[in-house]
Amino acid sequence: MIEIENLNFSYKNGTQALHDINLTFDFAQTGQSVALLGTSGSGKTTLLNCIGRFLTPSSGRILLHRQNISEMNTKQFRQQVGIVFQDLSLFPHMTVAQNLMLALTKVKRQSTTEAAQRARAILAKLNLDSLYESYPAQLSGGQAQRVAIARGLVLEPEILLLDEPTAALDINTTREFARWLRELHESTNFVIVTHDVAFAHDVADHAALMEKGRVTVTGEMQKIMKIFTAEHPGAVAGP
Repeated sequence: MIEIENLNFSYKNGTQALHDINLTFDFAQTGQSVALLGTSGSGKTTLLNCIGRFLTPSSGRILLHRQNISEMNTKQFRQQVGIVFQDLSLFPHMTVAQNLMLALTKVKRQSTTEAAQRARAILAKLNLDSLYESYPAQLSGGQAQRVAIARGLVLEPEILLLDEPTAALDINTTREFARWLRELHESTNFVIVTHDVAFAHDVADHAALMEKGRVTVTGEMQKIMKIFTAEHPGAVAGP
């Protein structure tokens, strides 16, 4: 469970990006997805970065299983909450396998042999084993996105945060990616920042709609989709 209480965030230039956010993501069982929806500048990526401890809130708090995340041991937190950034952050000089192994050797302190076995196993499970020795520059956009998520899943987090996972994908690749992501529900829970309502509808159970740094409505995805499309007909905005 993630509980966000009275959260505010302001950038150094004084711009307030989040205003009194109160949200609860009640992941009662593995396999649930929540979408944070909104147009450009709505604050959804800023909120995701606060949840992922990459930004420190100006006030308020975020609880993971009733524990303030700011007080959690970094290693403990990173093993429970993973994140895949929009730019993917794959190391270009490393193969796909080496990108996955790095997380295992640094965070879980596994040996190179153990990490290689785990990397191969997760790639096989996700039908990505053919990419084991490939470098990021050799991957398509859809493949790179899948590999970045595989790297997040290799640590077996309870929750994986995804920032605009379809931003660089075309329509057909997005549909394939949505089907693939649904198949991962048994592996973890997802919090997904996206402006793509159709994609969110395909992968998320619940959603929160954000506007100008505030949460305007929460509920089941079907309900949020109707509200968002009514307020922003044809909207396709950046993160």
